Amino acid sequence: MSEREAFVSRFGGVFEHSPWVAERAYDRAASVGLTAGNVHSALCNAFRAASPAERLAVLRAHPDLAGKLAIAGKLTADSRAEQASAGLDRLLPEEHARFTALNKAYTKKFGFPFIIAVKGLTKDDILAAFETRIDNSAEEEFEIACAQVEQIARLRLRSMLPGDENA
Repeated sequence: MSEREAFVSRFGGVFEHSPWVAERAYDRAASVGLTAGNVHSALCNAFRAASPAERLAVLRAHPDLAGKLAIAGKLTADSRAEQASAGLDRLLPEEHARFTALNKAYTKKFGFPFIIAVKGLTKDDILAAFETRIDNSAEEEFEIACAQVEQIARLRLRSMLPGDENA
């Protein structure tokens, strides 16, 4: 396996189901060293340089929070752990119904699922953000969702490359 292939294998899932981000980031990341901060910077630069359609595809690759994939046990390991850390795997039936209704309304309005870096948040924090952000404009929410994807990537990289807490 080449160094490029190893890099993509290792970091290709940092941006949910979007290994092309790692493929495009490899040259820059390889030249500056494999710290969480350097890899995050390279991945984010590749993501930001992508076309709006490519960035939208990354947003659409994310699962609904507490959605069908979670119930079916078909989330990526990272997404499963992230959602569980916020208690989204232990919702009461009425809470699950609220998440389902918000997921449906949000996706209908924006064309991609609600994305938030859940680490350190509770289900109530997430619901409050959901209820606030659903009133945003499409342009505003696209930018917020992209920033949240980058934050999720940062958190994932910190767990993959410990010792680089400044990432």
